[in-house]
Amino acid sequence: MSNPARIVLLADFDREYLGGRSFVLGIDEAGRGALAGPVCAGAVAVSAGLYSSVAALSSLRVLNDSKQLSREARESVYGELEKLKAAGLLDFEAAFAEVAEIEKLNILAATQIAMARAAGALNARLGLNLARAGAAATLFGESPLDISKAQVIIDGREMKKFPYAHMAAVKGDAQSLAVAAASVVAKVSRDRLMEALAPKYPRFGFEKHKGYGTAAHLQSLMLFGPTPEHRKSFLKKLRPDEFSGIAEQGTLF
Repeated sequence: MSNPARIVLLADFDREYLGGRSFVLGIDEAGRGALAGPVCAGAVAVSAGLYSSVAALSSLRVLNDSKQLSREARESVYGELEKLKAAGLLDFEAAFAEVAEIEKLNILAATQIAMARAAGALNARLGLNLARAGAAATLFGESPLDISKAQVIIDGREMKKFPYAHMAAVKGDAQSLAVAAASVVAKVSRDRLMEALAPKYPRFGFEKHKGYGTAAHLQSLMLFGPTPEHRKSFLKKLRPDEFSGIAEQGTLF
């Protein structure tokens, strides 16, 4: 499928859920499966006006699930998102849950915290009046009035502890313009953070693998042991065969 055709499909998906609201707010994460570094959530509030702008949609013709884009393409899309933000057609935020939070809570809970932080920042900045999840019914049992200015779409499955009412879309980053944009924001923001950490831990090559479990990363772990940026609960889950062929020096802990 050509890029122009894809962006039309992504926009069409979101239009179905606008329902007269001002924004579709897409949310996605990056770094959930990494061995080191925080998890990052991206949230992008796309205005109704952007969906009807041929020029704006054309500027995002490269947009796709961040995992399907090269680093250069992601950076290019991120630059276009910044331009659209400056033009008032969308807004976005990246937020993190740190390694300590992942270790204390678990990765799912930490991911929801990061997502809530990103969405909450946009909610406050844009005055979205996002409905709270599980809002109590009124005295006579009817649903409370929903005055939210945005439909929230999260990539994946419904999150029970996420504070805002939302719909979940499995593989949403390949279906929704707002979620695909959020996936790029999360990925680029986290990659930049891991690149900034790299000089502090020059033996680990964070600028290359961004904390994921590549062979080179596992080699460094075996030789030098974990850094404070490593998720030790994740390291305990590594299978012995994942270290096959790696120099038997040092320890993980």
